[in-house]
This record gives sequence, C-alpha cells and structure tokens, in this order.
Amino acid sequence: MQAATEWIEKNSHALTARKPDEPLDDLRPLAPLVRDAKIVALGAAARLTRELSDVAHRVVRLLVEEEGFRTVALEGDDPGRLGLDAYVATGKGDPRAMLAEARTFWQTTEILELVHWMRSYNKRRPDDPVRFAQAPAEPIRHTTPLSGLAEAERTLADNAAWWQQHSGDKVVYWGGMAHTAIGDPRTISVSSSQTPETHRNMGGYLRERLGPDFRSVGLTLGHGSIGLPLPAAGPDFVEGVLSEAAGNRAGYLLDLSLPRPEPVRRFLDTPTRTRLIGPSYDPRDDEAHHMSGGSLASWFDAVVHTPEVTPARPLL
Repeated sequence: MQAATEWIEKNSHALTARKPDEPLDDLRPLAPLVRDAKIVALGAAARLTRELSDVAHRVVRLLVEEEGFRTVALEGDDPGRLGLDAYVATGKGDPRAMLAEARTFWQTTEILELVHWMRSYNKRRPDDPVRFAQAPAEPIRHTTPLSGLAEAERTLADNAAWWQQHSGDKVVYWGGMAHTAIGDPRTISVSSSQTPETHRNMGGYLRERLGPDFRSVGLTLGHGSIGLPLPAAGPDFVEGVLSEAAGNRAGYLLDLSLPRPEPVRRFLDTPTRTRLIGPSYDPRDDEAHHMSGGSLASWFDAVVHTPEVTPARPLL
C-alpha cells in the first residue's frame, strides 16, 4: 500500500480551514469536479460528527456561493414540513424549535448553523435565493415492486431526481454514505448479529439516470469519538491508507478521477470496505460496521478525508 499512500499524499489537497465561515480556498479544487453536475451528494461515514458536518457545510457554501447551486436537500426529512424552507426564505419562525421536530441526526448545532447561513445568504441575495428541496406530493410509481430498504433507496433517488427536474436547480444533497455512494449494488453491515443487506442504493439509481450529472463525494473518517470511542480502522478498511496519507494534516480532498500508476489503480479499483457508523454503532463490534461490495473509485468521484473526529453538538 506504500505506493497508494505516497500517491495520495502527493495528489491530495490539504484542508487548512475547519470552521464553516472560514475562507474556501482549500476546497476550490473540488469545484471543477462537480460544477457541471445537476446533483452533488455529500455522503458522511458518520452522521453525528462535528468535523464531517462542518466540512459538508463548507462544501455547501462553495457550491452555492461560487457554483450556482440553489437547493440543499437534507436526507430523510422534509424541511418544508418543519417550516425551515419558509424560515430561510422569510426569517419567520424559530429554526431551533423546527429542528427539534426533525430526525435525530439533524438535531445538532452544526445543522442549525447551516440553516442560519442559508437565511443570511438569502437576506443578501433576495432575488436569487437558496432553498431546501421538497418531496413530490405523491410517491412515484414503478412497475417493478421492491420492499424494505431497497424500496427506500429507490424512493430517495426518485425524490431527489424529481425535485431537480421540477425546480431546475442544481442540488447539493447532504446525507449518509450508505445512500449517496454509487452502489450498483453495495452491501451494508450494521452489526455482526444482523445479516448484511445488498441492493442498489440511491447513488446507484441516480448515476444510472443522470450519468455524470450526478456526482458523489465521500466524507470519510479515521478515528476519534462520536460520543462513543471510535478506534482506528482495521487493516481490511480503506481508511487505514487514507489516514496514513494524511500525515499531520487535519484533512484533505482527493480527486479519484486523476490518472494514476498501476499499483495505485489497483488500490482504488479493488473492492474494499469503508467505515459506516450508524445509530447502532458498538465500538466492541467495530469491524462489523462497514460498506462493501465496491471500490473507492466506483463509489465516489472525490473523497474528503478527516483523520480524527469529535461528536456533533446536540441542540439543547
């Protein structure tokens, strides 16, 4: 793996800013990779971390402020139902109270900061606002029946594609890596006591429908804490190499479409495992929490890797 580590060190772009309101210079190398897409998905390996939330916020800022994206989609919730879309448009209501009614993983100070930023942006640009995505009034019907999580994945793709076509906006979609990776199919494991599930996911459907107009950015992580201790990844996980390549950097951006020599190509294109930290995470069963069935280069167009994470800040 030494060749891959050295190649990543040489070809990745260090992230030098950490807070959402800091300058975006370090993220600008991402812009050429995604600016022509209709939907860009940011998929976090763990929902409730401060660092992955902050870097996602900064990518949203980059795409909205500099690349013309005008919709933000928060996976798994309807911001219109919560009143958040009206708030960012008009300033009416209490967004903290609205988020208290959202899915648990959106009830964080980091998401509240995103909502406040969207409102601030709209106050500055009332004639060209940013908004939240909405879901169709009726479910989109298919001739091929699916059930369970497989159906949920197709519905996520349906809703994202419908809103993009309906609105005409370029959309930045913030969700979980299990959904946003280009899985055609992919396998998710949430514990050693449950049977892994294999099926096409949202990212797989959107790549099939939109081709390069859908781009997937993986927000990967190394170790730290999510409120529970998060040990360093084992040798079967791609994060071992990603974290080693970080050196002393707090994080970096890597374009996975770059030309690379044969040893690096094998590393990026060989099926692997990546960490997937969900609500049932158990540090004692760490290796059972993963996504598999694909390679780093097949799942993502780019990766933003954060070697060390800390817990998100819950709304009080």
